[in-house]
Amino acid sequence: MKIYTRKGDKGKTSIIGGEQLDKDDLRIENYGTIDELNSTIGHLRSLTQIHRSELSDIQNRLFNIGSDLALQDVGSSISHNDIVKLEQLIDSMSKELAPLQNFILPGGSTSAAVAHVARTVARRAERRVITFSKQTDVPQITIAFINRLSDYLFVLARYVNMKEGKDDILWNSNPQEK
Repeated sequence: MKIYTRKGDKGKTSIIGGEQLDKDDLRIENYGTIDELNSTIGHLRSLTQIHRSELSDIQNRLFNIGSDLALQDVGSSISHNDIVKLEQLIDSMSKELAPLQNFILPGGSTSAAVAHVARTVARRAERRVITFSKQTDVPQITIAFINRLSDYLFVLARYVNMKEGKDDILWNSNPQEK
């Protein structure tokens, strides 16, 4: 199978079922953003040993969500248990972290910085899916999973910094004052 087909050269692509859509169609934008999130999490997995199995599981879930969004009749391969698992991971990491007293800036270790990038891509994916849900019936559980995933990635960034001996970077509302 060739990787190039030349069918997309005119700005169209086929979705599952064969329908041709413009490459900037909201459906394509949705599963493309989920793919970008998945790739960013893959980058994070390549940088850290922390939560590698969990991140792999999340990547598989995201691939399923992308497939769900590509279908005309959007269903959900996500279950309530998937959300509970993310919440349990968040709670487990949070027990080891110092309470958050300030806003923090993305950064610290390279792994934590990439986790923050993944978090922001997750937030964008969530916004895009919410917009898409206004024209297509997207299961609420899909939106909830992506929302919880961004929370997980925020806590994971802090957790990675802690495990790698890096401090969170606190936001200074007046950078002129040191």
